[in-house]
Amino acid sequence: MQFFKNFKEFAVRGTVVDMAIGVIVGTAFVKIVDSFVSDIIMPPIGLVLGHVNFSNLYINLSGGHYKTLADAKEAGAVTINYGLFIDSIIHFAIVAFATYFAILQVNRIKKAPAVSMSSKECPVCFSNIPVRAIRCPLCTSDIEETKPTDKKKPEPVVNKLEEEPIRNTRKIKINIKA
Repeated sequence: MQFFKNFKEFAVRGTVVDMAIGVIVGTAFVKIVDSFVSDIIMPPIGLVLGHVNFSNLYINLSGGHYKTLADAKEAGAVTINYGLFIDSIIHFAIVAFATYFAILQVNRIKKAPAVSMSSKECPVCFSNIPVRAIRCPLCTSDIEETKPTDKKKPEPVVNKLEEEPIRNTRKIKINIKA
């Protein structure tokens, strides 16, 4: 009985049901694409290429001559069906493009992950610090009360000994003069 209970929990779980629905919709979609390619796309392409029926394009390897692929198969001839292969490539391309655009739409609909408000960026050394911090633990600069979303460029700190700006880098330079 435990087996059936576990199987029932597994079967009605959301991901399994979603997958089953996806398989059913996918099979119906394949039939639609097959009809679209065979009945709408290939006839105009065949017309442009000189009244070519792609389903009858084949290479006969057995040496006989047959008008159509169906006649060759009925006679038991060995054939390479490159016209059907071209149909399959077009089917694949349409399914791939449709899947790509469907995934794009799903990704656009999904919500962006919430931004964590537990840390902010130090305006001097650009390290992550707690939101409530008033002094950076790495560069020990005082933190102004700014919103975490404000992106101001920090002004360079001036070295009072040499009167030249110190660039905001993570390397520490110590000037010792005797």
